[in-house]
Amino acid sequence: MIEFHDVNKSFAGHKAVSDLNLHFEEGAFSVLIGTSGSGKSTTLKMINRLVEHDSGQIRFAGVEIRSLPVLELRRRMGYAIQSIGLFPHWTVAQNIATVPDLQKWSRQKVADRVDELMALLGLDPVLRARYPHQLSGGQQQRVGVARALAANPEVLLMDEPFGALDPVTRGALQTEMTRIHRILGRTIILVTHDIDEALRLADRLVLMDKGEVVQQGTPLELLTRPATDFVREFFGRSELGVRLLSLRTVENYMRREPQAGGEALQAGMSLRDALSAFVARQCEILPVVDDNGVPCGTLHFRDLLAGEVKREGHA
Repeated sequence: MIEFHDVNKSFAGHKAVSDLNLHFEEGAFSVLIGTSGSGKSTTLKMINRLVEHDSGQIRFAGVEIRSLPVLELRRRMGYAIQSIGLFPHWTVAQNIATVPDLQKWSRQKVADRVDELMALLGLDPVLRARYPHQLSGGQQQRVGVARALAANPEVLLMDEPFGALDPVTRGALQTEMTRIHRILGRTIILVTHDIDEALRLADRLVLMDKGEVVQQGTPLELLTRPATDFVREFFGRSELGVRLLSLRTVENYMRREPQAGGEALQAGMSLRDALSAFVARQCEILPVVDDNGVPCGTLHFRDLLAGEVKREGHA
């Protein structure tokens, strides 16, 4: 879908990125992560030519991006940022419809698309006629994502989209993005400095430092097979076990047996979240339900621990 070949970019003589070689797969949720000033935001902005690369090639669907008119390129890519940038004197519906209106969609088609996206993003229809200042931060961010998706882009670019939100709202939006990615199958490239967010969202991780790619691969590969000491230290030696729990789900550890009592866990929940539930509820067995709320088994605390020890020993 998107390929970088020996890409370089400098600002006032300072190298922002150096000899980048990257491949973002179609339909994957890729996350760029790294230290401050590592070049991850610059890398993202070069994809839609908000920043022009100095040398090398960036190919989108096999075509060098400089051979495409910049407006055509950007219409094929949604873009969501931390500051959101909603138009303050436009309603929620008008903000979501920004790009479809520019593309001269019919009034009915625009209205249907706004309704569809508001439902997808969990926005109450009553918010349709409200203005940005009448929304919470989480609602504003959802509107920003809806606007980025409005014209059915092939790619969604996201630069620290949830960085200014409180932890509860941030977690809820991360869950929403995972669900939306599963439903739409869009290629998503997200920049974050939050390790736990990256591990929660990514199919593919790209770790950057000083304008270069240090390692790229699945989250599990970077955690269990770090290429350098920098990778190992970045993800935290002492927190490795907990972070590995975030990559595994309840479904893989549950027993298919009659339900236990208590508040149920979701089968798709991470083992890290399940561990928190065990601690909070002070119990050793919890029921598990599927996405439709149908009981499907139980999770035993001792199985979680024994399974983790066994798998780590095998790794």
